[in-house]
Formats: sequence, C-alpha cells, structure tokens
Amino acid sequence: MAAEGLVHGPLGDNCLHLCVDMQRLFAPDGPWSVPWAQKVLPAIEELAGAHASQTVFTRFVPAARPGEGPGMWARYYRRWAEVTLTRMDPAFVRLLPALERLVPPARVLDKHVYSPWTEGRLDALLGTEIDTLVVTGGETDVCVLATVLGAIDRGYRVVLATDALCSSSDATHDALMQLYHSRFSEQVETVTVEEILLNWQ
Repeated sequence: MAAEGLVHGPLGDNCLHLCVDMQRLFAPDGPWSVPWAQKVLPAIEELAGAHASQTVFTRFVPAARPGEGPGMWARYYRRWAEVTLTRMDPAFVRLLPALERLVPPARVLDKHVYSPWTEGRLDALLGTEIDTLVVTGGETDVCVLATVLGAIDRGYRVVLATDALCSSSDATHDALMQLYHSRFSEQVETVTVEEILLNWQ
C-alpha cells in the first residue's frame, strides 16, 4: 500500500511519537518472535533518535503467573504460560537495546493489555497539549490496532509510519494497512519515516 502523504500538513511541537511494544519479547530469540521487528527497527530508531524527548515507548507486560488476569486473559495466560513473568526471563519485557538507549529523554509506559489507553496513564501523560500521534511498532494487527483506534476515538490526528510497523503475520499486516488507509482515511495518514522526518520540525 502506497503512502498518501501528510495531507493535514507538517508536524510540530504538539506531536508525539508513540512506539508500540518494540521489546525483547519480539526479538529473534524472544518467546514471541516477530521477524519483521528487526527489519523495521532501523527506521524506528532513526525516528525516535531524532525526536527522543517527544517519544514514548509502550511495553506489553504479561501476567505474573499462568491463569492470572481478568476474564479471558486468564485463559490467554494458561495458553501462553511460558510467557508469564515467573516462567520467562523478565528481561524479555525490556525494550530492544537500540531503543532502550534513548530512555531518557524518551519515556516508557507499561501496559498489561493490547491497548495503552485502558489503564489511564497514557491520557495523563499526553495531557492537553499533544494533538498528533505518530505511531510505529508492533504488531500492526493487534497492539497497534488497539492504539490507533483509541487515538481516533480521542480525536488525535494519527500518522502511521508505514515502514516502521510490523506483525508476525504478513497477511493480516497487509489487511490492516489497507483498513487504515481505506476505512479511516479521514483520521489516519499513512506515510514513510523519511516523510515524517522531513516534515517534523
């Protein structure tokens, strides 16, 4: 899917880069390996490095033990028992090293579900001055989807960096990119990291 450009104009001080779950969990040696994560990492690193003080990295923090969590999450963590904090090396929760080095000035926000919005801390962090979110990270069809829909509901201008998103499934990544492009075209702009960098002063 081709990028459409920043149709609503350049980016400025009211913009924040929200990088979703680029953690060691999803590295090649992680329990939930996402091969594309390493391929998009250089673009994310370039963007985050250029705007580190305006970058927030989310981290998905699994349940402590198998079977923990509300409702269907308990079933989820029985299925993924080996990815609970007591069963795996907790270092897997950490950001990928290339991004972790940017903290601070970049900030980290932990979450326990797909969406970064449900626990309220992201709303508090963004306050009233931020009106635009540049979204990168993974997975395109899970946590990025939850992030984007929450941002749309709150009225943020959403800019998706097309070459800085990844998924473990090529088919659903492509389907979601088409969905963002076609069904949310009034609220989501799809552009490359290069174009974002050229238009974010």
